[in-house]
Amino acid sequence: MDDLTPVRLRDGTDAFVVPLLAANREALRDEYEQLSLETRFSRFLAAVPTLSDAMLDHLVDDVDGVDHVALVALVISRDGTEVPIGLARIIRYADDPEAADLGVTVVDEWQGRGVATALLEVLMRDRPAGIDRIRTVTRADNPASLAMLQALGDVETEAAGPGVLSVVVHLDDGGRRRVSSLRTANGAE
Repeated sequence: MDDLTPVRLRDGTDAFVVPLLAANREALRDEYEQLSLETRFSRFLAAVPTLSDAMLDHLVDDVDGVDHVALVALVISRDGTEVPIGLARIIRYADDPEAADLGVTVVDEWQGRGVATALLEVLMRDRPAGIDRIRTVTRADNPASLAMLQALGDVETEAAGPGVLSVVVHLDDGGRRRVSSLRTANGAE
């Protein structure tokens, strides 16, 4: 993977996608605490008030760039500071090596501006070798998440509990073909 990938968001903002590094651990914890309760719930399907050390171990320290790839979208503020605006990850399932879990979180004030789409374009390009489908869960009332997954390929859904869907995405062209269609979809993230 390239260390820095320049991207242009749907609203014309220039941003960069970079790998998540162990050095980003505390920044990730701090940024998480700035997310709204709704965004936190959408990401973890539970009320998770803070990221515990054990969660950070998994979210940051377990990233190996091979079976667990995590990317951060950044913008540069007027004072030259790198500001994280989104995070995406893909994690190969040990018991099903051709499938992976996928997670995307976008900072509240950046939602709807193409951040998830930009992250997914880079993530699908740099995903673990051999991944041909995504297996994940999402809130049934989260149309942005469902649209994001549908942009990657053919989708199968089934109820996994009250208000929760289990989703399998069969990746088209490795998940690359349709993801760019989200750039023009209204409110797709």
